[in-house]
Amino acid sequence: MFGQEGCRLRLEWGDEGVTALGGLCAVLVIVDVLSFSTATDVAVGRGASVRPVRWADRERATAPADPSWSLRPSSLVDLPAGTELELPSPNGATLCDLAADTGSIVLAGCLRNARAVAAAARELARGGPIGVVAAGERWGVRLDSPARPHRGPLRPAVEDQLGAGAVLASLLGYGSASVEAAVAAEMFARSSVEDVLAGCVSGRELIAGGHGADVELASRVDVSTAVPRLVDGVLRG
Repeated sequence: MFGQEGCRLRLEWGDEGVTALGGLCAVLVIVDVLSFSTATDVAVGRGASVRPVRWADRERATAPADPSWSLRPSSLVDLPAGTELELPSPNGATLCDLAADTGSIVLAGCLRNARAVAAAARELARGGPIGVVAAGERWGVRLDSPARPHRGPLRPAVEDQLGAGAVLASLLGYGSASVEAAVAAEMFARSSVEDVLAGCVSGRELIAGGHGADVELASRVDVSTAVPRLVDGVLRG
């Protein structure tokens, strides 16, 4: 039952969600609204590509050619086409890399590209189940040493529930939805997206740190047609 078998639309959370749905679903959509999936959408929309790097491997990631490029979506709005950017993150990037080994087709979704990703997932799944994995956040992310990365327990994040719901809302009618998937889609339909992102803990943290532009970029719904797909370890359009 934990793989939500019998449903064509499914929703789970974090690493365990990838493990539960991976392989059972023809397509997995990884959603990390603040900020990996949004940064990836901006980069791929610019004609660039993103290599997701697990948090445990972040010390070995190649430094970007331009030090201003980062996980912050606003830093990537002028990213040159053809750039391949390595982006470490404890959530979205880690989950994309984990999902690569499941045998499912892996897409990166967010609020900006929810409709486009849903349309691509519908086509790629060819009638098979589609799983959406909300990344969530982590309590206490740190790196004690290169050999001892630490990612605390999962903290479900409302912005990722909302982003997952946006993808799932565009998939309704594809087939039966699990209760988890249906509730996420309903939440999205009833929410004021900008207010939710600005008011949730993750959004408040970014705004307090002077990164309100990233929250604003992440809040824009269906402004992008980019569909980042993981192929040979790289997310490309």
